[in-house]
Amino acid sequence: MQVKLIGIDLAKNVFQICGVNQAGKVVFNRQRTREKFLAELRKYPEVPVVMEACYSAHYWGRTLQSMGHNVQLIPPQHVKPFLRVNKTDACDARAICEASQRPDIHFVPVKSVEQQDLQLLQRLRSRHIRNRTALANQIRSIAAEYGLVFSPTLHQLRIQLPRTLEDADNQLSHVAREMIAAMADDLRVLDRKIEYLTQRLTQQAGHSPQWKRLQSVPGIGPIVAAALLAAVGSGKQFRCGRDLSAWLGLVPRQHSSGTSKRLLGISKNGDRELRALLIHGARAVMSRAKHRDDPLARWLLALRERRGHNKAIVALANKSARIAWRVIRYDETYDVHKAVA
Repeated sequence: MQVKLIGIDLAKNVFQICGVNQAGKVVFNRQRTREKFLAELRKYPEVPVVMEACYSAHYWGRTLQSMGHNVQLIPPQHVKPFLRVNKTDACDARAICEASQRPDIHFVPVKSVEQQDLQLLQRLRSRHIRNRTALANQIRSIAAEYGLVFSPTLHQLRIQLPRTLEDADNQLSHVAREMIAAMADDLRVLDRKIEYLTQRLTQQAGHSPQWKRLQSVPGIGPIVAAALLAAVGSGKQFRCGRDLSAWLGLVPRQHSSGTSKRLLGISKNGDRELRALLIHGARAVMSRAKHRDDPLARWLLALRERRGHNKAIVALANKSARIAWRVIRYDETYDVHKAVA
């Protein structure tokens, strides 16, 4: 029987390969080790291959594309409803085949090496920022136990720390002074790491002309533009800008029945870090809107008056995502009059 589709359940060392025919009937469902994996797939040249968008999927996707296969990555949440009875590798591979044949499945495009490099730098930078925030909060809490209160801003904390450590008349004990000094050193190390990763991220993203065009969109700076390119790529996987904003979880959830239609808060699907970056960018635009007199600022202030501060910020993040898709997909430049037409 001729194989029309292959579903693969990825792992570190053992891969489950399931082949189905035109009728959807399983032809084979077998395990192969990492060493024999590619040799097995060479027996079925140009047969479409489907995998879950998970660990190492993009690497194997690029490898199989170079062998002539049409590779599609399916989100894991679309596969789970097709699992039967038990959770095994064989059942997983079969479920991947069945899920991929459903209509209206939104596949994940295979990321290029350049996209993965951008995402790597952005994820490392975000981790260091989280660590720095946690460390700064720990310094403040420890100092408060000795009667010293630091400013809640990171900039002021850097200024106040050396003065506090040099003041011999405060209530810090010898041990506390020594430990806070060590944490201050750690804080400076994290600052240097974040600065280095920011430079590397902007340098890597600077090779793309779309990165510069994206920065003309309000609320999108160098970091947000790089994160968008890493996550979205060419944007061809989305039919329109609203699909991108829905993928990012910036559209309302629905709880409707019959003629009763009820919209709830945003769905918060997709890439949480990219969504947070877009919302932070929108918050920055909102803080300066009252000092500007352009169509976008007027639209934003009117929306805030009607719907409130936070909803207006999320609405602007939604609009920024849609505009960004247009800029990426069609190589256009930002036009404020089109944005609020």
